[in-house]
Formats: sequence, structure tokens, C-alpha cells
Amino acid sequence: MTDVQTKTAPSAKAKVKKKNVRPVPRANAYIQATYNNTIITLTDPNGAVLGWSSSGSTGFKGPKKATPYAASVVVKDLMTRVVDYGVKEVSVFVKGIGGGRESAIRALHTNGLNVLAINDLTPIPHNGCRPPKRRRV
Repeated sequence: MTDVQTKTAPSAKAKVKKKNVRPVPRANAYIQATYNNTIITLTDPNGAVLGWSSSGSTGFKGPKKATPYAASVVVKDLMTRVVDYGVKEVSVFVKGIGGGRESAIRALHTNGLNVLAINDLTPIPHNGCRPPKRRRV
């Protein structure tokens, strides 16, 4: 007889290691609000991502993704993901000119976060690209 061992299925009581979550009382929220979507990322002060959510990942499709209501749903979804970190205060960095800009900041406040500062990081061209030539009809 050969000494080939048969592989057995893992037992039902497999040990699951619980993720060690450190408390982060102060965080940064990066809101990217475009015409097509709203993406919110929550990081610790060093820049390590705690969690993120977007209106596409919460189930909105098409033009509804860039609405203010979708941005508030995104914040609600994000807060359920990062509740273990115990975030109390947040500094907000907004980029873009979409419809979910202000409503995302309001939703952060209504979901129990103290908004410390709001910075606008929207890129503004100072005479950047040459515009296309005039259209002749």
C-alpha cells in the first residue's frame, strides 16, 4: 500500500482571527463629486484608508449617481463600514463640482461626525489647455 494521504475537508470549526481595529477618533474625509458619481474615502491622519463608498457601489445607476440624495446614502453606507474605528471628528477635503458636494458634508454631520474643517481641492486651470477651434455650420 502507498503512503498517500487523503486530503480531508476543513473542519466546520475553523478559527477565524478577528481583525485588530485600532481606535481612530479623528479622520479625514475625501469627497470626489463629479458629474457622474460621488466617491467618499475616509482615512486616518496618516492617510491609511479606513473605508470608502461610492454611489455606484450603493446601487445607484445612471444619472441618479450624481444626485444629492445618492451622496447622503453613500455617507450612511460609509459610516456603517467604519463604525468599528470610533471616528468622532473629521476634516473634509472636497474635489469636483458635482451635485453631491454639499449634501455629502451635511450627511457627515447628521451621521454623528463633528466636521472640523472643509477644504476645497478642486483643480482650477489657469489658462491651461487650448480650447478647440470654433465650430463652422
